[in-house]
Amino acid sequence: MEFENILYGVEDRIATITLNRPEKRNALSPALRREVVAALKHAEADDEVTLVLIQGAGEAFCAGYDMNSYAGGQANPERPDGWNHSELFESWTGQFPRSCLRDWMTIWDLLKPVVAKVHGYALAGGSELMSMCDIVFAADDCVMGYPPTRAQSTPDIEYFPWKMSMAQAKYMQLGGHSVTGQRAAEMGWIAKSYPAEELDEQVMRELRPMAKLHPAMLSANKIALNQTYEAMGFRSALQSSVPWYVLAQGFRPGSGEFKTRAARDGLKSALQWRDGDFKEEGFVL
Repeated sequence: MEFENILYGVEDRIATITLNRPEKRNALSPALRREVVAALKHAEADDEVTLVLIQGAGEAFCAGYDMNSYAGGQANPERPDGWNHSELFESWTGQFPRSCLRDWMTIWDLLKPVVAKVHGYALAGGSELMSMCDIVFAADDCVMGYPPTRAQSTPDIEYFPWKMSMAQAKYMQLGGHSVTGQRAAEMGWIAKSYPAEELDEQVMRELRPMAKLHPAMLSANKIALNQTYEAMGFRSALQSSVPWYVLAQGFRPGSGEFKTRAARDGLKSALQWRDGDFKEEGFVL
């Protein structure tokens, strides 16, 4: 398969999907998302593939959704598949979070394990992509979190309650906090973290023996685990993220302030408005 926004390859029964927009810190444009989904489905259908690894090129795993597409940064932004261009329709139906959930549930439903290798940053949409993977390994010093909950909306995908304790989930989402990979491992958000210079080597050490297991055995174990979480309400809980996103983004006082500032003063100015008080107090991002 040929791609423009990702790199795809298979070696030792491991399909590697590399987000390849390093100049944008691998921000998730609609085109990039489409290609990730297509590559996942291609890997699932390939009998030579046992598991899938998702990583990022350049200095970050993924800095989030492409703000030029989604926060008013350009006049005619690209939109995800199936998008109705009526702003009123979007505001009432939550097309954007629905499209995010649709894309990332591909990982959940895939019959093969999907592993994320995270370095640099995994923020907002990047943390959603990471958190929907079956296993996550990260660099000790990488930064992950969901800062948009400070001023823009609730998460597109409400993963926090499923990935950590209630105390940590509320701390992370209410304050829009970010943590290092090492802290994320301590919280149980991810499986393990390693020193950045060892990340590539250690992840392959983890994956090589797993890739030699029978794909049907891996699939049975993944489905058994997923069905347990679905019995606890996982899928319906994520679907309930959509109306809360709609309410938080469009039907509260000051809901359009970030978008207005981004369009008027530039994205950096809007981010400073959103995050400045937290940076002054010494919090990560």
